[in-house]
Amino acid sequence: MKLALLKRGMDLNYYHHWIVDNMPVTWCYLTNDGQKYCNTGFPMGCYKHAYQDFCSSMIGEGSPNDMYYVFNHVDIRITYHSGEDEEWGSSFQGNGGRIIAVKITPRSISHIEEPGKPPVCSSAQGELQPMAVPKGKLDKPLQIKYTYSIMFQKNNTVKWSSRWDYILESTSHTNIHWFSILNSLMIVLFLSGMVAMIILRTLHKDIARYNQIDSGEDVQEEFGWKLVHGDVFRPPRKGMLLSVLLGSGIQILMMTMVTLAFACLGFLSPANRGALMTCAMVMYVCLGTPAGYISARIYKSFGGEKWKSNIILTSTLVPGVVFCLFFVMNLIFWAKDSSAAVPFSTLLALVSLWVWVSMPLTFIGSFFGFRKRAIEHPVRTNQIPRQIPEQSVYTQAIPGVIMGGVLPFGCIFIQLYFILSSIWSSQTYYMFGFLFLVFLILIITCSETTILLCYFHLCAEDYHWWWRSFITSGFTSIYLFIYCIHYFETRLNISDASSVFLYFGYTLIMVFLFFIMTGSIGFFATFYFVRKIYSVVKVD
Repeated sequence: MKLALLKRGMDLNYYHHWIVDNMPVTWCYLTNDGQKYCNTGFPMGCYKHAYQDFCSSMIGEGSPNDMYYVFNHVDIRITYHSGEDEEWGSSFQGNGGRIIAVKITPRSISHIEEPGKPPVCSSAQGELQPMAVPKGKLDKPLQIKYTYSIMFQKNNTVKWSSRWDYILESTSHTNIHWFSILNSLMIVLFLSGMVAMIILRTLHKDIARYNQIDSGEDVQEEFGWKLVHGDVFRPPRKGMLLSVLLGSGIQILMMTMVTLAFACLGFLSPANRGALMTCAMVMYVCLGTPAGYISARIYKSFGGEKWKSNIILTSTLVPGVVFCLFFVMNLIFWAKDSSAAVPFSTLLALVSLWVWVSMPLTFIGSFFGFRKRAIEHPVRTNQIPRQIPEQSVYTQAIPGVIMGGVLPFGCIFIQLYFILSSIWSSQTYYMFGFLFLVFLILIITCSETTILLCYFHLCAEDYHWWWRSFITSGFTSIYLFIYCIHYFETRLNISDASSVFLYFGYTLIMVFLFFIMTGSIGFFATFYFVRKIYSVVKVD
């Protein structure tokens, strides 16, 4: 039974993840193209095929094919700083130090056993035979011995405060990815500048033309986006749902910005395990007040009167969906007896934070939001809705929504590779400065793209911009989901049904939150834009 479980672990490419002095142990090896690759873990074993593969390079070409090989020996190299010429090292007196790096080399060894002596891990005649396990059933019991060796290496050139720097070796092809990220950022900045120039220049001409009064005529003929001034602020359908999503979107946006800011400043060190997620959770709970305030203000501007429903939905809809998905996936962890399962007591603590902290803060924000006067729009809304003319292919809703998510996704897809690798491939993510810059560019790109498409629709006399601005910017999440599917197919080797369900379950949570956040960015940018342009034109 244990041997079958061990074979299955090798088939699924399971890894050991060790921690020494609160640091992950790294395993470095050369790839087929001769490049050095480091990983924060090492495999429990491998299966050697007849063709050249990873196992062949680890075990050797002369070993039999179609066999399992267990990595039952590890060579550990611990690098330390002795503390010489350092204030903190005076207590060691040359007999100790602080660990600055731990690296490991796994090997498969069939140990030579001698009565009354420990297992032999090396031989004077050469390398020992690997620990091979046949693919089929065994005729007799098999005993596998696990051994290790340790070598201590002094290195006083690396300071203890910089000991996490060597983890950067765990990211492959770093220079290429940094160049790609920089190139992507330059393209996005250039396109964003072009979009801004087009909008500002065209709008300037429109406003000047609309406000120009012919000396011989008292009445100015209206055309273009000014023609729909009596309908542009007509409340949308499902205004309750839109206001709730916008409040939650602002909450997620502020949580992301604060968390990334703390990470950039170095407060969320990788030495503090779980600090990033803890900070995000605390920020989300504490930012319930802005969510309630924004939701109440938007809902009141729509003329809504069901304020109790708005408060309850704002505090329960988005957190409830995320918690239900998380709880279902945690049930799978419990069923599989996984160490990654969240204890029931921790779930109760999360629910308590939600009920006793986040909800009251949301109620407070909604209270102040509903006490404020409703947002006054710059133009009056007509009683009878204006008929929308037939739209061309480019100004219809679906093509505009599909095009709206392309540019924002273009500025984040390279960073997505690093983020997904840190989540699913045991890589260490450390480029929070770049991530924060990309996040700011994402906000700018979502805003400008949605504003540009909204302007085209208004020029085509289509005034249904409320939901469209939200969905257009939020459609970036659909491209995010497609990229996650591509990453799953090309980068991961997952065959177990429960693991596949967990991957796409967590992906759905990420995509759902990303949809709400980017949708809110596009909506509020468009909301500001529409109010601004209709406040500077003369309307009879």
